[in-house]
Amino acid sequence: MDDIVAEARNRLERLGKGDDLRKGDVRKVSSELYKTLEDKSTDNVFALCDRLLDEREWPLGILAYDWAYRVRRQYDDKTFAIFERWLKDYVTGWQDCDDFCTHAFGELLAQNNELFTYVIEWTRDPNFCVRRASAVVLIYPIRRNRYEDIDPFLISDALMHDSHHLVLQGYGWMLKVLSQVERDSVHDYLLKNKSIMPRTAFRYALEKFDEETRARLMKD
Repeated sequence: MDDIVAEARNRLERLGKGDDLRKGDVRKVSSELYKTLEDKSTDNVFALCDRLLDEREWPLGILAYDWAYRVRRQYDDKTFAIFERWLKDYVTGWQDCDDFCTHAFGELLAQNNELFTYVIEWTRDPNFCVRRASAVVLIYPIRRNRYEDIDPFLISDALMHDSHHLVLQGYGWMLKVLSQVERDSVHDYLLKNKSIMPRTAFRYALEKFDEETRARLMKD
C-alpha cells in the first residue's frame, strides 16, 4: 500500500509542485496509476484511498476521489458510511468538496436516493464544507435525471441564510443546475424567495435563465 503512495508522489513530483502542478496532469497520473492496480475491489481501492487521504495533500486527494469514482459499479450499503467519514475527516475546502461530491459521492446518491435523508442532516453541520456538500452532492443526480426521490428545495430552504459565502454559492449552483431540468419550478422558487434569498445564492441560481427573465427576477 505504501508503495502505491510513494509511486503516486514520485510521479506527481516530476510534474511540478504547488502552482506548477495542474489538475489535468494530476488526473492523468491518477488514470495511469489506477491501471496498475491488480486488485480493484472496493475493499482494496478504498483502503488505498484512505492511505492517500491520510497524507492530506490535495493532489493525492484528487487521486483518492477519482479512484473511488472508478469503482462505482461496486458501491454497496457500506459505501455511504465510508464516504461520509471521508467528507467529515478529510474535506477542508471547496475544491475537495466539489471533486468528491460531483463524482463519487454524487454517483452513490444517484444510485440510492434514499440516502438523501442523511444528506439533509449535513445542512446543520458546523463544518461549512459539509454544509456545502449537502447541496453540491445533488448536482450529479440532477444532471443525470436520477433524483426522483430527492427534493433539492429542502436543501436550499435549510441553507437559505447560511453564514458562509461558499455554502451560499453551493446551493445557488445546485439551483442553477436544477433550473436546466426544472425551469418553471426553480423560477417559481426564486420568485417566491427573492426578497429573502442572499444575493450570492440568488445570482448563481439565475445564471442559466434568459436575459429577460434574469432582469425581471432581479428587479426589486
